[in-house]
Amino acid sequence: MKFMKLGTRPDTFFSNESVRSVCTEVATDLQILVGDCLYQLHKFPLLSKCLLLQALCAESGCGGNGGDVIELPGFPGGVEAFDACAKFCYGITVTVSARNLVPLRCAAAHLGMSEAADRGNLAAKLDAFLASCLLRRWKDALAVLNSTRHCAPLCEDIGLTSRCVDAVAALIASPAALPAHSSSASPWWAHDVAELGVDLFWRIMVAVKATGAVHEKTVGDALKAYARRWLPNVAKDGIVVGADQPFDGAGNGGDGGNASVKQIATRHRLLLEKIVSLIPAERDAVSCSFLLKLLKAANILSASATSRAELVRRVAWQLEEATVGDLLIPSLSCVSETLYDVDAVAAILDEFALRHAAAPPPPVALAVSPDDDDDSPARSGGHRRSRSAESVGFDGAARRSSSAAPVSPDALVRVGRLVDGFLIEVARDPNMPLDKLLAIAEAVPDTARPEHDGLYKVVDTYLKVHSEMSKSARKRLCRVINCRKLSDKACAHAAQNELLPLRVVVQVLFFEHARAAAMAGGAHAAAELPGSIRALLQSKSSGSDQEDDAADRVDEQRLRALAAGASPGDDWSVEGLRRAASKIATLRMKLEEDDDHDGGGGDDEEFARRQQAGLARSASLRFRAFCAIPAARPKRMLSKLWPLARGVTTERH
Repeated sequence: MKFMKLGTRPDTFFSNESVRSVCTEVATDLQILVGDCLYQLHKFPLLSKCLLLQALCAESGCGGNGGDVIELPGFPGGVEAFDACAKFCYGITVTVSARNLVPLRCAAAHLGMSEAADRGNLAAKLDAFLASCLLRRWKDALAVLNSTRHCAPLCEDIGLTSRCVDAVAALIASPAALPAHSSSASPWWAHDVAELGVDLFWRIMVAVKATGAVHEKTVGDALKAYARRWLPNVAKDGIVVGADQPFDGAGNGGDGGNASVKQIATRHRLLLEKIVSLIPAERDAVSCSFLLKLLKAANILSASATSRAELVRRVAWQLEEATVGDLLIPSLSCVSETLYDVDAVAAILDEFALRHAAAPPPPVALAVSPDDDDDSPARSGGHRRSRSAESVGFDGAARRSSSAAPVSPDALVRVGRLVDGFLIEVARDPNMPLDKLLAIAEAVPDTARPEHDGLYKVVDTYLKVHSEMSKSARKRLCRVINCRKLSDKACAHAAQNELLPLRVVVQVLFFEHARAAAMAGGAHAAAELPGSIRALLQSKSSGSDQEDDAADRVDEQRLRALAAGASPGDDWSVEGLRRAASKIATLRMKLEEDDDHDGGGGDDEEFARRQQAGLARSASLRFRAFCAIPAARPKRMLSKLWPLARGVTTERH
């Protein structure tokens, strides 16, 4: 640390209890009270360099040993600073460094020790030493800047704080100032700057960004270092406030340790809003995880609506980078009883929907089958949005950022998985409303979910926790699932899930059968289902609630009747259906080869007449005959299935 010495005379000051004087043969003629210390000095050396003392002496008319005492209340820097100024007036050696320059400079400004009083006065010497030495060295510049918080108003008036801020910003932007021990994990200057108060840190970061010489990613890393240093620890169950505070309690005589919880929360809210205002505009300047941590803190500290809206917008800008744990924002609202703040996540998804809508359409659209006639969500190339998203849609164009990056298909899939994982967590909350769960589930595009296994797990979890749900509510919940997008494992679980409505179970069996038949080469497998099953699948959900309940009861009775017609040895599982479809295709190919070798079709006609009575069987027995094939008698089971295939072929011709 650099230092400077002023004066050459030895120190002749001495103290006698609360009185301090100078050892000299000349009697003192000036008494000055600074705090609790009374100085007995001489007029000539002090008044020749201090304009303030000249004015005070002229006003009071003090003189001689019995003169009035001049009081200097609230002297900047206290007794130590006045003592150094008095020694400078007597020519006694005074050592100046980065630790005491600010109080000395403030004391000199208060006493009027400028060039107007005397040439080469204390203020000018301190300014020269500051500019030529201290502000050119990183540690010294930070020390000087940090000490300005003790005399903040006066430092602002004399321009000392601004000079230090500009010097620190220039050192940050200068490559020559890079120290040899810099760390690659964060900027070399981040940890040093993080020790400053929030106001000084904010001013430095504004000055650094104004230079344009520092990358925005580096600025973001510095913000993260400062937030880790001062922001409270945010956990699932609340907030823990540390003992250290990034605020200048000593400047106004306050004690941060004795501050109330409300005052501490107010200070941290100010700190958070300052950090949010400094986030660079570049997309990858800060991580999505860091933004969501700030959003959690904003939720706990009740930050301003502007800060929270900015955080929501930035999180939606890079939502695909988040994790499920990042989205679990604790809910501290007195209105909502939910464990997590689902409204904040819904707002993020609304902003994400605006980002997705602003992106150019993909060059290749996914093909959608036009003949889907089930209760799964509508698939019209778009996505089902919540009511809040629809309300935002009117003014969404004005709020979209022109620099928002488009959403890639891979990023869209990651967002879909993220939302499903979040819904699985919130579905475990007994106080989670169904409307909010569905709004979040429907807030992402359909293309974000290539498969609906995650949504099925959400539905299953919600049904287990909310076992008291009505039948209509269960049916409404299950409509978010597209049975065609369920994997084999999910289909196997859904087929045996007693919590699902029977209609959904039939849909799962239907689409799994169609998938298995398509894999086995059966093009008309869906058409060969019994008419009773097709009638259930084609029934509409429109109408009043009483009609829906009555239809559900009839459907349940018919499905149970179909299930009762199955023999104990039949295999109704998903794998059993696939094996049945595969066996049917294999036996059919073998029979066609036998017909080609025999060279005639008379046997087929006789075979059809012999099995004409089988067409009159009930729908349940025909469905069982189609799905369950005994391994010992494949020819007999084929005789049951062949009339159905012949009938379909005849109708087509």
